[in-house]
Amino acid sequence: MDSLLVIVLIGLAGGIAVGVQAPLSSIISQRLGALESVFIVHVGGAIAALIPLAFLGWGKLSQWRVLPWYALVAGAFGLVVIFSMTYMIPRVGVATALIILLSGQLLVGSILDHFGLLGAAQRPMDWMRVIGLAVVFFGVWLSVK
Repeated sequence: MDSLLVIVLIGLAGGIAVGVQAPLSSIISQRLGALESVFIVHVGGAIAALIPLAFLGWGKLSQWRVLPWYALVAGAFGLVVIFSMTYMIPRVGVATALIILLSGQLLVGSILDHFGLLGAAQRPMDWMRVIGLAVVFFGVWLSVK
């Protein structure tokens, strides 16, 4: 099992990536349009993934058919994320857009954890988690006020 430090550092790296990627996507969206931004970001991501895959012999890519059908819509959700951020940033700013996005992630993550859906470890909702979510949503309210 990974150490907690490694998990936290990887999580921070992901958060930093979202924090930087969102305003960059917003620049593309403001200058070219939302659909164009989503397209450019996904092509860039596909190329960034293609290069190491090519050098590593394509990994397990040929086994994509063993995935459940609903896993294949993950890319479509990526479109929603990019579009929502490019829409929000010019209107409410980067920090507020990120906290709104994060609150949605925490809400759905808590539901997935509670029921153990989509491969999540089952962690039932308790009062501490409900209070934590309430604090986050209060923070969203303060941020957009």
